[in-house]
Amino acid sequence: MSRYVISLGGNALGKTADEQKRLLVHVAKAIYPLIEMNHDIVIVHGNGPQVGMINLAFSESSSTPDMPFPECGAMSQGYIGYHIQNAIYNMMQQRHQVRPISTVVTQVLVDEKDLAFKHLTKPIGSFYSEIEAQALEKSQGYTMVEDSGRGYRRVIASPKPIDIIEKESISRLLEHQHIVIAAGGGGIPVVIREGHLVGIDAVIDKDYASAKMAEIIKADELIILTAVDHVYLDFNKPSQRALKKVTVAELKEYLKDEHFKKGSMLPKIEAAIAFVESTHKPAVIASLEFASEAFKQMSGTVIMP
Repeated sequence: MSRYVISLGGNALGKTADEQKRLLVHVAKAIYPLIEMNHDIVIVHGNGPQVGMINLAFSESSSTPDMPFPECGAMSQGYIGYHIQNAIYNMMQQRHQVRPISTVVTQVLVDEKDLAFKHLTKPIGSFYSEIEAQALEKSQGYTMVEDSGRGYRRVIASPKPIDIIEKESISRLLEHQHIVIAAGGGGIPVVIREGHLVGIDAVIDKDYASAKMAEIIKADELIILTAVDHVYLDFNKPSQRALKKVTVAELKEYLKDEHFKKGSMLPKIEAAIAFVESTHKPAVIASLEFASEAFKQMSGTVIMP
């Protein structure tokens, strides 16, 4: 029996509750082979689109007070976790298998002096046209940037995770064979002030949080599921080339040549490198569609020490 951390992108979860429920049926099918083999599983999901929409809904309402960003992150953890739990539970019922599933509302410690708080980079929420983005900058005071040719999005701070506050609870649940959904959206960012935990406006990249989670719980493998079937060099160019198995040293050389974009593959690559270097165990970046093959290292890009 092995221990896996699965990083699931927020963009794969849908823009509405109903769409998310439909999409998560496919997610449950994709990870079911690990459930069937009784492996330990922690699922870390993204929430970039969802947390931005929650925050915007509160800020645009004339009758509802603004909701602080940490609370918006907690809300997204709750409803996305609920949907993932239901999807997996229903899948197990269909196949006459029973395992407990738990969602842990998770706080992740960050450094208040992290330079990310001075340089906003994390895209959240919906895509907008340039005119819509300019209007939001004026009306809401947001920082808006163009995101990978797909439109304009709001960006906020994205500090690196230092520790997971609920790590003991997560470990206890795994000891009792729970499927655990934790650090959703990268976790609720918190700092320590005068000995107290305090939420702070930021979104931790879920891939970095997944790598930290995998390191802390001593996972045997980190699986980052995304929209493409491999990591590519020269992505979307005639010279595009898929990487199937690569070492950390080779990836670092590709990083120097700036093969990977900040708003797309770069966080996944950096997270995979961090996990492999800290544990000397493999990471896989693969498509959700071929997740079952990726679990066997038969699909996707396998990153080795």
